[in-house]
Amino acid sequence: MTQHTASRNLRWALLAAPLAGVLVLAGCAGGGDAGNDGDGGDNGGDANAPFSVMVAQANDQDDYYAQIIEQYSEETGTEVEVIPYPSDAYNTQVTTQLQGGNAADVMILAPGTGQPISVISLAEAGFLEPLGDTADSVNPVGSESQFQLDGETYAQATALTPVGMVFNATAAEEAGIDYPETYDDLLTACADARDAGKSFTVLAGGIPFNTGLYSMLISATRVYAETPDWNEQRAAGEVTFADSNWRQVLEDIAEMNEAGCFQDGAAGGTFDNITAGMGSGSSLTAAVPGSAAASISEATGQELNVQAFPPADGQEAFTVTGANYAWGINAASDDDAKASAQAFLEWVAQPEQAKAYAELSGAVPVTGIVAEELLPQYAPIGELLAEGQFTSLPNATWPNPAIYDALGAGVQGMLTGQKTVDQVLEEMDAAWGE
Repeated sequence: MTQHTASRNLRWALLAAPLAGVLVLAGCAGGGDAGNDGDGGDNGGDANAPFSVMVAQANDQDDYYAQIIEQYSEETGTEVEVIPYPSDAYNTQVTTQLQGGNAADVMILAPGTGQPISVISLAEAGFLEPLGDTADSVNPVGSESQFQLDGETYAQATALTPVGMVFNATAAEEAGIDYPETYDDLLTACADARDAGKSFTVLAGGIPFNTGLYSMLISATRVYAETPDWNEQRAAGEVTFADSNWRQVLEDIAEMNEAGCFQDGAAGGTFDNITAGMGSGSSLTAAVPGSAAASISEATGQELNVQAFPPADGQEAFTVTGANYAWGINAASDDDAKASAQAFLEWVAQPEQAKAYAELSGAVPVTGIVAEELLPQYAPIGELLAEGQFTSLPNATWPNPAIYDALGAGVQGMLTGQKTVDQVLEEMDAAWGE
């Protein structure tokens, strides 16, 4: 695996609230009809034409997209321009450039509807090219609503990305702390970590994306293990955030804050605090993509792995994973670029390339999960993944980004004492649109 620095883990900030600023790029030229080999188009374009790809990149070493694309270029001779943008500005780049008609030919997107760069939202706006059979064969069964609109598929999953509590086992052993099996054990571990001069969790509390992500990890056991169709029930008006176990999610966060589970100054925490806390061992856990475990381990020599958030008494262990990233093709690109981009998507979907991409990115192959064959950092949740005991990120099928914004900003407000649990739940329900 070619992961080099602890800060690489922050590529998950791809979905963070974007910063201001616009950098303009142009797609590559060509002509003809979109598609290749019967997939999403009329087969008239040049499948070896140059095309461009825009990706989120936390730092210069965060180059796994570029590596898999380089392999494709070497194998096929196709010229591909990879255009990276800082992760925390990526959302702005994608949406602004699509609206301006000057986006790259291919881009990395978020499945579903809950983010500014979500597949369905962009497809509804006419920004994405339909794909076809190859994407359908790769996208996880049961996730169709995150990729399809009116029977057309508009993005292709890259891999499965487990998200969990990345656990610094080396630092925990030094402190005499085991990863907790239950929520009550977690509260005890928080106190023990404080006694050892550490925090149990480092939280980027000043960044609503991270507070929202942490909340969704807790919701896996509190909400979705028992009610996997909770989002569908909410869409049907059968439940609300305020009258469901989402209340327990936020009450747990309030209790953890009072118990000292988070680092000092967590309300103003940033992604740099996560990198420093996990890399130094001053914090034992962080809510980040599982790929962070391997890259921090490589950068620091410490052992990290990925854990599920501890269930409450009487609840089953459950975790969060899904096809959190996807390739999409720009509907405004010229036809040769579309055909060439589609040829690349067919190539990267092949089993050998799918496995290679998963290893490069520190993820899990999008199909055929076998616990014993996963990367070492996923051993604690391997059986959960293999047995399907997981939910996708809940906000992937929420109807608009404002709900997740209300969650992330609301939890941030809870940390500062400016919001109550009731207020946050009410704001989430209001953002749903009812």
